[in-house]
Amino acid sequence: MGMSATPPARRLRLGLPRRVFSQVLLMQLAIAAGVAVLATGLFLAPLGDQLDDQAMRRALAIAQTTAQQDRIAEDLRSTPPSPDGPVQQEAERIRKTTGAEYVVVMDKRGVRWSHTDPRRIGGHVSTDPGRALAGHEVMEIDEGTLGRSARGKVPLRDDSGEIVGAVSVGIAYDSVRARLIQAIPGLLAYAGSALAVGALAAWLISRRVQRQTRDLAFSDIAALLAEREAMLHGIREGVVALDRAGRIRLLNDEAQRLLDIGGEAVGRTPDEALGAGRTADVLAGRVTGTDLLTVSGQRVLVANRMPTDDGGAVATLRDRTELDQLGRELDSTRGLIDALRAQDHEHANRMHTLLGLLELEMYEEAVEFVGEVVGDHRATAEQVTERIRDPLLAALLVGKATVAAERGVALNVSDGTRLPDRLIDPRGLVTVVGNLVDNALDATAGTPGTRVEVELRTEGRTVVLVVRDTGPGIAPEQREVVFTEGWSTKRAPEHRERGIGLSLVRRFAERQGGSATVGEAPGGGAEFTVVLPEALTDTGPRPALSGTAGPGAAEEEPR
Repeated sequence: MGMSATPPARRLRLGLPRRVFSQVLLMQLAIAAGVAVLATGLFLAPLGDQLDDQAMRRALAIAQTTAQQDRIAEDLRSTPPSPDGPVQQEAERIRKTTGAEYVVVMDKRGVRWSHTDPRRIGGHVSTDPGRALAGHEVMEIDEGTLGRSARGKVPLRDDSGEIVGAVSVGIAYDSVRARLIQAIPGLLAYAGSALAVGALAAWLISRRVQRQTRDLAFSDIAALLAEREAMLHGIREGVVALDRAGRIRLLNDEAQRLLDIGGEAVGRTPDEALGAGRTADVLAGRVTGTDLLTVSGQRVLVANRMPTDDGGAVATLRDRTELDQLGRELDSTRGLIDALRAQDHEHANRMHTLLGLLELEMYEEAVEFVGEVVGDHRATAEQVTERIRDPLLAALLVGKATVAAERGVALNVSDGTRLPDRLIDPRGLVTVVGNLVDNALDATAGTPGTRVEVELRTEGRTVVLVVRDTGPGIAPEQREVVFTEGWSTKRAPEHRERGIGLSLVRRFAERQGGSATVGEAPGGGAEFTVVLPEALTDTGPRPALSGTAGPGAAEEEPR
């Protein structure tokens, strides 16, 4: 099917343009024009009344100032009305100074003692002074002997406060309506100038909007927003966006799940939403780097933070809890394989020794040799189970003792260890003991004559765990840093990061209302102390576990 050689003619489309730039420019021009017209009309409408009010208030202020002159009240009583009298002279001085049309001082009968026309002194005023003589202040527009004027009248009092007369001040009216008409061209000129400036500003703003929106249409922007919402809430990675002030402005569903916060965190800083800690430091940018490890609750997260052009930042969060657990299980499995390999090698040596004794017909020595070998293993297991009644912990320590022996480290349970089978959360304590023993073995391995000692004792319902070693110890300035996520002095294996175990130990202890600290052991080395309040049930043993737990099962807890 062929195509037409000439494109179809475009139909004329009426209505608003599609581009954001054009729509914003038109709306701003319409708003600027409407505001200019409205402002001009609103200014002209009350201008006449404002001019009248200003003139009356000015007259009243001059009258109040004149009435405050104590000498005028005295002269009003002590001198007769005269063109050359002190009252007339003072009133004329005030009139010339203030630019008023007239300043009239009258007595209680309404007889003038001052006037712009000296011939009217001694006559009665042309308007009623009754309200002023009654003690009221008056503002009005009225006709008098000098024509229409804006007037202010106040009572005149002597030193004792008695009314002895009144003061009337007039401001020339000069046809306020005529002044209003004269002001219209100027107002229109100002309005036109303001409209021109507004149009220029609207054009500049619209050009900026055009650059920022990349000349998109509103429908395109709406489609992009819909796609962004679908993408952010559909991906299985946490996204946290922050503005230039460091406040959270966006959280997708996965970020809320990983951080265990809700939509109320929007508008707050990471410290306010999460509390002080490494996670808040990473989101706020106080800790920099790529693939930063952090712990939020019981989850191990990997965070990356990228600044944005507007001064904010976007942080992504990935859940590595299961991967970290698999890595730790792999480490545990490797440790057990190494221990079994060592036991196999040792067993072969013992079998060779036993075979030699039998071939040499040294039967008594063979029996004694077998008894010693079996007795050593049995003594170690019995020593642990007598002092630690919990089967999970006992199995863990028996297995760790085998691993420690292979690495040339003596693992002992202290004489003061006594732990009944009443633990509320035995698996949590297995995680804590496993982490601390592993760290102690790493610190002491490779040095002849080193040892690790584990002590577990109870104080009421509180369990106190102490793990001591004879390794190099921890410097005082680093005894708090070691509990920070991602901090480690050891080289990380290929399959996972280090620096999580001690952080999880402290998190577990703090969730139980306890503490985890490190100090110096009596004989040198490090001494970790974990206090777990309310870790034991009130009475009786805890419920039996389903199945039999061995050292390998204890190793499956994440550390």
